[in-house]
Amino acid sequence: MKKLTLLCVCFLFGALVYAQEDPYIKENDTTKLEEVILIGQRKLSNYRQEKTLSSIDDYLEKSNRITMIKRGNYAWEPTMNNMASQRLVVTIDGMQIFGACTDTMDPITSYVDVSNLDKVSVDSGQEGTENGHCVGGGIDLKMPSSKFYGTGLKTSVDLGYETNGNYRSAGLDLEYTGNKFYINADGIFRKSDNYDAGGHNEVLYSQFQKYNLSLQGGYKLSENHVLDANIIYDKATDVGYPALPMDVSLAEALITSLTHTYINDSTRIKSWESKLYFNTITHIMDDSKRPDVPIRMDMPGWSDTYGFYTKATLKENKHSLLVNLNGFYNRSLAEMTMYPNDSNQPAMFMYTWPDIRTLYTGIYVKDAFALSEDKTISASARFGYHNNTIAEEVGLESLQIFYPDLTDSKTRFLMSFSTDYQIKKDNYDATFGVGYGERAPSVSEGYGFFLYNSFDNFDYIGNPNLENEKALEVNATTNFYLNRFKIGLETSYFYLMDYIIGDIDSDLSAMTIGANGVKIYNSLSNAKIFDVYLNSEYKLSDAFSVNGTIGYNYGKGSNDEYLPFIKPFSYLAEINYSRNLFNAALQLSGNGNQTNYSNFYGENETASFAILNLNLGNIFYLKENKLVLKYGIENILDTNYSTYADWNNISQQGRNFYINASFVIN
Repeated sequence: MKKLTLLCVCFLFGALVYAQEDPYIKENDTTKLEEVILIGQRKLSNYRQEKTLSSIDDYLEKSNRITMIKRGNYAWEPTMNNMASQRLVVTIDGMQIFGACTDTMDPITSYVDVSNLDKVSVDSGQEGTENGHCVGGGIDLKMPSSKFYGTGLKTSVDLGYETNGNYRSAGLDLEYTGNKFYINADGIFRKSDNYDAGGHNEVLYSQFQKYNLSLQGGYKLSENHVLDANIIYDKATDVGYPALPMDVSLAEALITSLTHTYINDSTRIKSWESKLYFNTITHIMDDSKRPDVPIRMDMPGWSDTYGFYTKATLKENKHSLLVNLNGFYNRSLAEMTMYPNDSNQPAMFMYTWPDIRTLYTGIYVKDAFALSEDKTISASARFGYHNNTIAEEVGLESLQIFYPDLTDSKTRFLMSFSTDYQIKKDNYDATFGVGYGERAPSVSEGYGFFLYNSFDNFDYIGNPNLENEKALEVNATTNFYLNRFKIGLETSYFYLMDYIIGDIDSDLSAMTIGANGVKIYNSLSNAKIFDVYLNSEYKLSDAFSVNGTIGYNYGKGSNDEYLPFIKPFSYLAEINYSRNLFNAALQLSGNGNQTNYSNFYGENETASFAILNLNLGNIFYLKENKLVLKYGIENILDTNYSTYADWNNISQQGRNFYINASFVIN
């Protein structure tokens, strides 16, 4: 459910986030109420052009509602509607997967690559609850569907180089498709040295190295039944986080699934998909490459998830029904060992996540009823059972220091509802919706033990007694079409109850040397978050177009403090030239001053900035084969800047020349 109409006296020519026929930009579907970011990586983009080997992070940032929190040059954390990942549900092809880092240095998006994916579904608010409970929205990283094209063997090779950070990338894809069987294998490698901020200032500890391998295969059991198997292996090493006091020596994931799909357009049940999956993550933080730290630490973490879902789509007269029954079992464990610089003193050990076992099962139902050819009303609901168990006795006893009556198990019941009305005419479309949702506290919020947050310089302790966080939302979107001109408005308002956030406990002493103190996760009675975006597009001719967007966001808690990580006034403007075999785009983007910030949550004022980018692309046909070139300059003026979402005001990349080549062999 996406957005709400609001009159706004603003104008800016610039970027339309509802793409034309562009394989790189989200499309808006007013019937399904979802934004879809397509990853057609070997096609030439006609709009807001991307590098062939752009990361998932780069793609996600193109959405109005998504901003990436950056702690370095790798593994950015997605936020949606100004809410961080604990308030979202992020899945990979419907599969639940949970990071193994207590500092959120390994968001789910960091364990896949563009080579694994076909598209990304972005659903705002309670429209994002198809795969789990959330208050902010859902992001589903979708893998390619079954391929029975009968086209035989196909190969593609991708190479990329960027001057800033000496960034190298390479990918290889091998695919065989028959009439009843297909198999696809691909791999991608990325490596970067330290990057330079504007003014040629080197950002230390911003290097990384990663490779990703995937294997997908399928067999057509009959005309209506297909069996698919998927394996993804992702490994990153020597990852620096310049905004944090620690780096990562290993971030490793194995993601597997087995899927059965039934499709039959001639029956009431149009499709029925069932999946069994398993994934395991290992994440190791260390500070061995930092020259001078008060105390050396090793902080490994592990996360294992077993799960399933079975979902069906049905159509009966004017009703389109989706039912999804899913469940998972997760184990999250993290440790910290501290080694004093004085070798005569003993090492100290603690469980920062005391082996938390989470069992969840739930059901989601959505019905879309066609009132007429151009009007649809939809309603959805999700109900779930959620149980946390502390499996490590030492961890339970540690938390009982603060919560003497704490038991090793906590059960919660969660629910969400939403409804929306959609209308689509030749010269305009609109969607209006309302919703209510709940989420359980995350593992860190409920059971974390002395987790250091370098943003506000406090240690954090979880609170197992927290109430479920709840959200009421109102949202809508509208678009008007006038010949070559299109203008659209999207907005949402969230009223969150029992808003979970850290609260200072002056009676406790910090564990981390130099920390300001200790915060315990607690709940504000309420918090309010509002956003509005105005999007526009004007086609000057068949080849030239001008696009733009401006946005405003606001967030405040019942304690009269501005909420952290609320996006300030933002804008983007582009002029595009596109022909069949060549395109170009000149882009200006920036933010205003972040004046609504809160020192209480570790924020300070972020200065306004603007950056200029130039993107170009060509296609060359070599008989039946194709060569796609993407090249350009990012941050042409070499601006030194940081955004409100850059952890501890870390500076972003300065001027960067890039070139990507993709060669497709048919």
